[in-house]
Amino acid sequence: MSTIAVKAARLRSGLVLPYAEAGYPEGVPVVFVHGLADSWWTFEPLLRQLPAALHGYAPTQRGHGDAERPPDGYAPEDFAGDLVEFLDAVGVRRAVLVGASSGGVAARLVAGSHPDRVAGLVLAGVPATLADKPGAAALGEKAKKLADPVPRAFVEELLGGLTDRPLGRGLLATITEEKLKVPARVWRDTVRGLLETDLAATLRGILVPTLVLWGDADSVLPRADQQRIVDTVFDARLVVYEGAGHALYWEEPERLVQDIAAFAAAVLPDRPDGDAPGRAGTPPPPDGRAGSPR
Repeated sequence: MSTIAVKAARLRSGLVLPYAEAGYPEGVPVVFVHGLADSWWTFEPLLRQLPAALHGYAPTQRGHGDAERPPDGYAPEDFAGDLVEFLDAVGVRRAVLVGASSGGVAARLVAGSHPDRVAGLVLAGVPATLADKPGAAALGEKAKKLADPVPRAFVEELLGGLTDRPLGRGLLATITEEKLKVPARVWRDTVRGLLETDLAATLRGILVPTLVLWGDADSVLPRADQQRIVDTVFDARLVVYEGAGHALYWEEPERLVQDIAAFAAAVLPDRPDGDAPGRAGTPPPPDGRAGSPR
């Protein structure tokens, strides 16, 4: 079982994000990106099981969990910008990005705009679009009415539809408490950002290998939505988890880790610095700007 260390990364913007690190220093860098109102704790079951082949990082995004809460900047492109700066802050040149639910939107924005930093993309229960989903619009209306403190009943209702199988009490309690840390304004701004973004457009231009993971008991995303990702992204394939719901990373963490490990081994052979073959030792740019080839 892998040991988890909780650290803090100061981004070039000055924003400080807590993150969990697990696995082995010589393993392939894998960065986990959580979704709406979650934190690094979303990936605790996965981080505990990382094999020696992987070196995992799971940042908590701005406004979420114990991260700093700036007054604005909660659109998908803001989270994507933080993610690039996070890679710089922890010294990862090139990584496999694993996006969970709406966290996959920021991950694929980075994959499309900074392909030199992304060896491969894993999308676990990530929507192709929200434009055709009444449930997303309904969540947007509820978020508009939220006030602090965010009602526990709101969070519990939201969590109730994310899995097809019961979660362990400890995990469910932790996830609930992490969501309750998120201020009402961050809920509102993050949901609005997702609904106002053309998510289908964020799929175009992704040229890195992409693994799409979806549970066939997902009550949020139909199979046709996931097939849209596969049909749009140049090098994507779909793996179906039978009997799993939307949050398949909570229901089948062992299998998901195995799938990530196999994918990572294929797209980025073991390199401690995350460099692609033939790029080892390339120095960072003089000014260290996010997104510059490193």
